[in-house]
Amino acid sequence: MKTCLLLIAHAPLASALRACALHVFPECEPEVLALDVPAYAQPAEMREAARALMERTRAAQVLLLSDIAGATPCNVAQGLIDGDRVRLVTGVNVPMLLRAVNYREEPLPQLVERALAGGVQGITQGTAAVAACRSE
Repeated sequence: MKTCLLLIAHAPLASALRACALHVFPECEPEVLALDVPAYAQPAEMREAARALMERTRAAQVLLLSDIAGATPCNVAQGLIDGDRVRLVTGVNVPMLLRAVNYREEPLPQLVERALAGGVQGITQGTAAVAACRSE
């Protein structure tokens, strides 16, 4: 069973992240959805739009990925969590998203752990020595 991934982020980040995922995993188009939250959006309207996207997929599980904890997109997503079928991970970045897409057939609790690990492991500090080694 594949999990639906729903990106809920400030416009146009959700769509841009979806495009990144489809670039690497073009076959995942039906399972990766995006909801761009425009400035001054009404949270209730955005939550209904997100629910409509989730219902359209008919997925048994949904992993919500949002950009900033406490911001409007995250608040929209928090209103959709049910604990068993729908979970939320904030601070979405490309490594997190790609990890989640790659492992979208795993049970939701394990998928959340994979997404978190991908997000953290994708954050590194570049150094001149590393850059020099890679350019050779």
